[in-house]
Amino acid sequence: MFVDEIDVFVKGGDGGAGCVSFRREKYVPYGGPDGGDGGNGGSIWLEADPALTTLLDYHYKRHYHAERGTHGQGSNRHGASGEDMVLKVPLGTVVADRDTGEHLGDLTTRGQRVLAIRGARGGRGNARFATSTNQAPRRADLGRPGPERWLHLELKLLADVGVIGFPNAGKSTLVSRLSAARPKIADYPFTTLEPTLGIVRVDGDRSFVIADLPGLIPGAAEGRGLGHQFLRHTERTRLLLHMLDLDPQAGRDPIDDLQVIDRELAAFSAALAARHQIVVGNKADLPDAAPNRERVEQFCASNGLTLFVISAVTGSGLADLVRAVASHLESISTTLASRRPPGEGGNAPLSTPPAARRP
Repeated sequence: MFVDEIDVFVKGGDGGAGCVSFRREKYVPYGGPDGGDGGNGGSIWLEADPALTTLLDYHYKRHYHAERGTHGQGSNRHGASGEDMVLKVPLGTVVADRDTGEHLGDLTTRGQRVLAIRGARGGRGNARFATSTNQAPRRADLGRPGPERWLHLELKLLADVGVIGFPNAGKSTLVSRLSAARPKIADYPFTTLEPTLGIVRVDGDRSFVIADLPGLIPGAAEGRGLGHQFLRHTERTRLLLHMLDLDPQAGRDPIDDLQVIDRELAAFSAALAARHQIVVGNKADLPDAAPNRERVEQFCASNGLTLFVISAVTGSGLADLVRAVASHLESISTTLASRRPPGEGGNAPLSTPPAARRP
């Protein structure tokens, strides 16, 4: 089961109580107070782990409590602090406070951490309260209770290329031909119910991550169909492959499909609508696809759109498409690097090992 959005409850560890104690030792007539402080409670951290692909683990367990600090003791012995708890989440997880909406962090690199909740402080022992006028204090602080809150975790896939389009346009077939991913493929709509990631090898030094996303339909940005649940996964992509079905038997106009999906992207996010796109006309091997192919070629030429005509089943045109995608990604990376102030980090280059971003 693919889980990409969930709420979890986190509670920091309680602080240990301070101790009230007095030193009673032979030959030490004025020993005085020696109660130690309580230990601090443990904190809870979220850490990005590339070995995970969904938030499914948090579907079964949603409440997490960090370890409490131990109490202080005599002889100025302080209590031990509670152990921190580290919760592993997939790369691309966005963390926010569920009730306030406060953005806490965006985990996009291996080992990156976000503090989910901090443990409470331990109480002070009576040795802390000794003064010149109160040399035998009989008070100590109790440990503070650990803070708690609900977190909202939202997973946005880290993929270089996202494949979008209407159901049955051939998105899953394309991803299965270009990578080792094996999405479900069938001759009925909404075969893909969850995003699928694959690694496409361009040559010996270059590769990119491609994501097969569930099909979109009109009204997806308002919640219709299945695709609206996964539009968030297109937000991190640097390039979109817009699949069009050239088969006249599908009963749809490919040009109308292109415009409808573009409107849905714009309704969901203005930044997403401005994302680089390559239009891919699929099923060109069918004998009746020629009229639709000519219309799409004329439309793309008149609107300045990059078009590749392929057959995902036979493999025709796939090599040229892969090279074009790699070239576009390198061009995008170069453009972003030129706009970035000197010394500031940026997106991973095309040759970055995929394991560093997502399995």
